[in-house]
Amino acid sequence: MKISGAAAIVTGGGSGLGRATAEALAERGARVAVADLNQAAAEAVAKAIGGVAVACDVGGEASAAEAFAKAEAAHGPARILVNCAGVGSPVRIVGKDGAPTPLGDFEKVIRVNLIGTFNMIRLAAAGMATLEPIEGERGVIVSTASVAAFEGQVGQSAYSASKGGVAAMTLPIARELARNAIRVNTIAPGIFMTPMLAGLREDFQASLGASVPFPSRLGAPSEYAALAVHIVENGYINGETIRIDGALRMAPR
Repeated sequence: MKISGAAAIVTGGGSGLGRATAEALAERGARVAVADLNQAAAEAVAKAIGGVAVACDVGGEASAAEAFAKAEAAHGPARILVNCAGVGSPVRIVGKDGAPTPLGDFEKVIRVNLIGTFNMIRLAAAGMATLEPIEGERGVIVSTASVAAFEGQVGQSAYSASKGGVAAMTLPIARELARNAIRVNTIAPGIFMTPMLAGLREDFQASLGASVPFPSRLGAPSEYAALAVHIVENGYINGETIRIDGALRMAPR
């Protein structure tokens, strides 16, 4: 799909992978709505790229619908959706005190990462399905899973379940939306330099980077964004979950 002139929504666009993707799409001429729970962060990115900021709780039905309405009012119906919003809270099955983990901890991660992704997809797809095709396509949806979907570490049961769900639903959603000329793909990143990792000590960052076979470093958000852009532009990529991880395979701990 041609990016220039297309309306796009990027969730989690206020920082990290989402910000880099919003910037990359805007550089190619997209009209980008930066959706984020952090309104101030969304506004800062939107101002920098000439887009619009929309406050959005991706897991909330009303909040997401309002975000789509605001984005459409500013830029017209979205033809591109990139789901980058997510949380990575560790969840142990049994705590150090021997008590079972609070169920709410698990539910929060699933609500944001999995339900939130589905929520945004269903709203985007409904709008895209009404549009006239451009070069045979009505829209493109890109979601974010993780290598933890395949090699989850200790403490990642909730995160792995949520990201595994994102990967698992990619193909059936792509098959369903094929009749509407909407492509659906997912990116599964490895260890990237996101704001969460940027707060760690440099020696710990270096240790994480050294665990990656090649190149032995943390991924750059711009590299994720480049893949997202390529998926949007390459009309034959559909129903795929694509790893971008430097050949990393996560150890148990």
